[in-house]
Amino acid sequence: MPLGYLCLVLHAHLPYVRHPEYDDFLEEDWLYEAITETYIPLLEMFEGLDRDKVDWRLTMSITPTLAGMLSDPLLQFRYLRHLDNLIALTTKELERTRWTPEFQTLAEMYMNRFTRAREMFVEKYDQNILTGFKKYFDQGRLELITCGATHGFLPLMDNNHKAMHAQIEIGCKEFERHFGRRPQGIWLPECGYVEGVDEMLAKSGVRYFFTDTHGVLFAHPRPKYGVYAPVVCPRSGVFALGRDTESSKQVWSAVEGYPGDYNYRDFYRDIGHELDYEYLKPHLHDHGIRSNTGLKYYKITGRTQEKVPYQPQVANDRAKEHAGNFLFNREKQVEWLSGAMDGRPALIVAPYDAELFGHWWFEGPDWLNFLLRKMSFDQPTIKTITVPEYLEAHPRIQQCQPVMSSWGFKGYNEVWLEQSNEWIYPHLHIDAERMVEMVGNILEPTELQERALNQAARELLLAQSSDWAFIMKTGTMMEYAIQRTQVHVLNFNHLYDQITTDAIDEDWLAEIERRHNIFPDIDHRIYR
Repeated sequence: MPLGYLCLVLHAHLPYVRHPEYDDFLEEDWLYEAITETYIPLLEMFEGLDRDKVDWRLTMSITPTLAGMLSDPLLQFRYLRHLDNLIALTTKELERTRWTPEFQTLAEMYMNRFTRAREMFVEKYDQNILTGFKKYFDQGRLELITCGATHGFLPLMDNNHKAMHAQIEIGCKEFERHFGRRPQGIWLPECGYVEGVDEMLAKSGVRYFFTDTHGVLFAHPRPKYGVYAPVVCPRSGVFALGRDTESSKQVWSAVEGYPGDYNYRDFYRDIGHELDYEYLKPHLHDHGIRSNTGLKYYKITGRTQEKVPYQPQVANDRAKEHAGNFLFNREKQVEWLSGAMDGRPALIVAPYDAELFGHWWFEGPDWLNFLLRKMSFDQPTIKTITVPEYLEAHPRIQQCQPVMSSWGFKGYNEVWLEQSNEWIYPHLHIDAERMVEMVGNILEPTELQERALNQAARELLLAQSSDWAFIMKTGTMMEYAIQRTQVHVLNFNHLYDQITTDAIDEDWLAEIERRHNIFPDIDHRIYR
């Protein structure tokens, strides 16, 4: 038996962005970039690991909003159009860079990546890459978990437990719809925990969740093994696992972590902002605004504007070195911990945003690939594991009550409740109360009322997405985040007025059903 285990957790999430009312919409690129740069490279990595008989384990959340977009025919069609546009642009780049071999080599690299992504998306996965993740989930290598329905930040819904329950239960139902069975685990949105959430998880059949370090470390009583073993919540029997800060910081920190290495690709130097506008114009969005294309030719180089061309082989070698360094540190970590674990192997929980790997940190999937191979073949000290496997092997778990926590700045609510975004919560709280009120008053709705109540639930859930408050805090795409919050709140209030006065505008209802069609099986009675 190894001295310890590593539970790698990738949180794959994007807010629900789908605009059928426009032929072309800039913010939909968030999804398309993530598919090309993160999700397909991860699936390629899984294929290679299985082909080479690597013994690997990985945990990954796929949020209901992300699953809804990945399975949506309109967005699948638009992603294919996006890929074809990239391939057309890269074809031009191959010609433009003919006399600069250091750049043409990179253009060839991108052409190979884009054409391979297209082949996998169309031929292997029939335009729905969820089937790829399901394959490895069914094999037991990949532990898939769910999240809140729209990534609603649960600690700031604590005044309405029916609304909290809806976020959790709809998240579980959507997971079952996509993957064929209920999830065992959940990624609490923003790792946001408040006492009582675990009891709601138990009602939905969820066995475990993750918190930030202090959520478990400051539990009552204080856990004997810190964050290096799960704890079990006393009233619910649900297990909580805390993040290990040491392993996390090595990877996610752009300043102190691996992604800041000067040999890695520079995310911010994209040809979409640098080449001649007329040359790029056929490949830009309809409104003509410059945006990222994904073709980036420079490495980080250093704190300078004078960047050096990217060298893929050098970066690949660095990823291999960094994987070895990470493994060495984890070996030493579990060796040191073993003296205090009473014979129990330490469990190191290392959670990251999935989009870090490939999108923000271009070499991230290579690093992960090297790490999993090295852990399997190069040493016996530490192995990868999933939470259910660990609980089955070590069923004796200390009872502790976790404390309120999140994984944002300072570890509590500050990211999602501060000057830039505090205005949204009175609206969200009132609308949640109104949703419960309507469902309680209309016990036998007509067919039209049923549709309107279900759409009201969708609008409320979409307004509750923590992404909008987060974007307002960071100040990037702030106008869009404000607009999305306002649209869903206004739609909900309009539906509330129509439902309570029995004056439903069916044509208008059909239009917002078409635009905001997430959760096709939603049942408003979940708020009862």
